[in-house]
Amino acid sequence: MRPHSLKLWKCLLVGICALAGDLFGQTRITGVVTSSVNEEPLIAATIEINSKGTYSDLQGRFAFLCDTGVAYIVVRYLGYETFADTIVLQVDSLNLSINLHPLANPLAEVTVSTGRYEQVLGETTVSVETLDAALIEQSNTTSIDDVLDKVPGMAIIDGQANIRGGSGFSYGAGSRVLMLVDDVPAYQADSGFPNWDDYPIENIASLEVVKGASSVLYGSAALNGTINLRTAYVVEKPKTKVFTFYRSYFRPRDKIKKWWDDAPFEYGVGLSDARRLGKVDIVNGFYYLDRQSFQRDNYNQYGRIYTKVRYKINQQVEVGVGGMVNTGKNQSFFFWKNAQEGAYQGEPSNFSKTNYLRFSIDPYLKIINPRGDRHEVKGRIFSVRNRSIADRSNNSQLYYGEYQYLRPLPSLDATITTGIVGIHTGVNADLYGDTSFMSNNLAAFFQVEKRFLDKLTLQGGVRYERNTVAGPRLVNGMRNGDGTSSEARPVLRFGATYKLSEYSYLRASWGEGYRFPTIAEKYISTTFGSTLISPNLDLQSETGWSSEIGIRQGFKISKFTGLLDVAAYWSEYFDMMEFIFTGLIEGFQSQNVGDTRIRGFDISLNGSGHIIQMPVVLLAGYTYIDPTFQNFTKNDSLSSTSSQNILKYRSRHLWKLDAQFGGNKLQMGLSVQHTSNVEAIDAIFELFIPGLQKFRQQHRGNTTTDVRLIYGITEKLKATLLMRNVLNEEYSVRPGILAAPRNLSLRLDCSL
Repeated sequence: MRPHSLKLWKCLLVGICALAGDLFGQTRITGVVTSSVNEEPLIAATIEINSKGTYSDLQGRFAFLCDTGVAYIVVRYLGYETFADTIVLQVDSLNLSINLHPLANPLAEVTVSTGRYEQVLGETTVSVETLDAALIEQSNTTSIDDVLDKVPGMAIIDGQANIRGGSGFSYGAGSRVLMLVDDVPAYQADSGFPNWDDYPIENIASLEVVKGASSVLYGSAALNGTINLRTAYVVEKPKTKVFTFYRSYFRPRDKIKKWWDDAPFEYGVGLSDARRLGKVDIVNGFYYLDRQSFQRDNYNQYGRIYTKVRYKINQQVEVGVGGMVNTGKNQSFFFWKNAQEGAYQGEPSNFSKTNYLRFSIDPYLKIINPRGDRHEVKGRIFSVRNRSIADRSNNSQLYYGEYQYLRPLPSLDATITTGIVGIHTGVNADLYGDTSFMSNNLAAFFQVEKRFLDKLTLQGGVRYERNTVAGPRLVNGMRNGDGTSSEARPVLRFGATYKLSEYSYLRASWGEGYRFPTIAEKYISTTFGSTLISPNLDLQSETGWSSEIGIRQGFKISKFTGLLDVAAYWSEYFDMMEFIFTGLIEGFQSQNVGDTRIRGFDISLNGSGHIIQMPVVLLAGYTYIDPTFQNFTKNDSLSSTSSQNILKYRSRHLWKLDAQFGGNKLQMGLSVQHTSNVEAIDAIFELFIPGLQKFRQQHRGNTTTDVRLIYGITEKLKATLLMRNVLNEEYSVRPGILAAPRNLSLRLDCSL
């Protein structure tokens, strides 16, 4: 039969079926949409049949009632290839199983943190970096601040996260970067500071870092950006992992700094188990660490258990709860004895010793209807009990609740997100004058995203937040008014992306931010040796805005696929809060240091594939920072070690590279980081920390190199050998603290 005759018969058959549909009734179409990666259901996938639309539910399922005859089905999900097909309906019911494949385009990677709902990376209006679980595991990370230091544009200063120079060093009180776990804020109530040891490194799916003001969506603490730890969920098959490691420290480059006979060490063990029992998903984790530090008499010992339970009541309703308990003890000193033989030893008077118990409970409820509307209720109860020496004990409780509503508007090609948030905290502490404080924070937010012709995406949002702190009328002998302070503030956010081509996106954004003083910043009263830290009852909130323009360019060179991101940014802060030395009477104190401006640019490169037939994974970046006062005064110059107009505790240049080579059996990794000289610190430190001034003159910036070797012993057993600080670089992460010398660790991972 001739080809044109076959086409004619096919057309006639389709026409007959269509006519039959008009004459004989309807077909019920049901189905499930899954990922080809892990066979997991894809939630809220878009399904269109003959121009009628619906969304997959919490189990990836959907249902339609269509006229019998010919139907054209299209299935879409962010980050996946679109499925399209023509089907002929001639029966009462039809069940479909649709398996979607991820897009090869790196710009199709899905992120959540920038808009509180799923977005492809190319369409986000701000800079986002994502780290996957593999890099965290290969780096033998004992807490996530270790691996965050690999993110371009981010610096970790003695546990404090700093994005694009937005923060200096705040001594553990206050943070401009908000830490989230599964989209829920996770920080200590009194200080606003993350406890890095609380986060389940044994069950991480990914880390998302958003650079720039995120206060519209996440509130006060997100002035400089957010870090979102996304925990892993259960897949179809049960998955159990066990790992253990041992690390030993080598002799410092300068032999006189070695105080030990037996090498300092640390070891740890972790376990995670994820399995599905009918409609119930259960994830459990355990982690124990014992660190006998290279810093004399310092130690950190703790055990943490973690659990997460998810129950799908039906195809539209899901409930769950997560929980964590962490108990341990640690000891550390504030600064060294001297910069020579005492560099890894502390004066007895400036040690801090703590026994603690922390726990959290995180319940949630999620509802998705066939129209794609999403209702989410999230909560957190977080309790901290610290018992410390020298009247530094503190207890705090945080209660967090949030309702979020997402409404897709397919006819307008738009998405609306709105919600309300409430936070209540209670603090009782010797650290704040042996008294009690309570705070209440209420907020509402609204954001809309609109797409035009699959090219232009516009985004706008607003948040209104009120914060109230209630305490005593007298704090450390100072009058505190009626004991209550309250303020409210609105903030705005705008952004746009334009799709230049399939692999190129141009973006621009501007967002306001703000940060209320934490209880620790405003009311802390303590000493470290001869160092006095005093309260400031006149401390005011800081505000600001952040803007950027950038381009994301995907590329493929032979068998290597990558993503290049280039961004220029400009941030301004008003009444910025920083800890500074105010004199011998009040010592260090958090103060509003004035208005500041931070400008610069950063470049990041992510990629994977094959180079010369060898598998390669690459993460690299460079960041330039120009942090200045808007009105530089003589007092600013006198309190700093630099006479130039530069903010304290910032490095102008950050270079980072992490590369891994090799296949399934043997892999090799290299990590190199260069941090330029910190030009400005508090001048008083060079007066009372022995040897600091000379040390800073001799050590101007640092370059560290780490190497790793990963060997697959069997399909389920893997060994990782990691050497950090290979060249035994001598450098300081902050004044009076010397970083670790060369060290070697061995890690074993076993999948059961």
